[in-house]
Amino acid sequence: MATSQARGVIFIHSAPRALCPHLEWAVGRALGRAINFDWAEQPVLAGSRRAEFYWEGPVGTGAALATAIRGWEHLRFEVSEDPTPRSDGGRWLHTPSLGIHYAQTDTAGNVVIGEDRLRYALDIAGADVFELHRELHVALGGAWDEELEPFRHAGDDAPVVWLHKVG
Repeated sequence: MATSQARGVIFIHSAPRALCPHLEWAVGRALGRAINFDWAEQPVLAGSRRAEFYWEGPVGTGAALATAIRGWEHLRFEVSEDPTPRSDGGRWLHTPSLGIHYAQTDTAGNVVIGEDRLRYALDIAGADVFELHRELHVALGGAWDEELEPFRHAGDDAPVVWLHKVG
């Protein structure tokens, strides 16, 4: 039986300049071929660079990519693997302060929370609605999304406006 092919994208949201060639090497090693990223300045964090790279490979390549680059400090990234007819999709998020978060995704890209994770959240929360909200926020990767959001928008060539004090 032939191995299912998957595709996805890797977003390097911010990496120190010195780390860029090492990231290309690590991603290329995971993909089994040499690659070069089209690096751009990351306006949200002075001295850092950003890149995105679309990939194809066997199912599980997303996990291999996330594993290959997760050990470096000061690195923010996302890896996604689209679902195939034979496999679920996945999304890996990493920030220096939070570490790595994995979530299964459906065909529309929505995060899917499994039954065991939901049961865990219910067990931990008991009758406390606020705790249930917090546990579901963690399961969805909310803190990772919040930290990465300014870096995502900066990648869309959108101006970044920092509000230092409101009210």
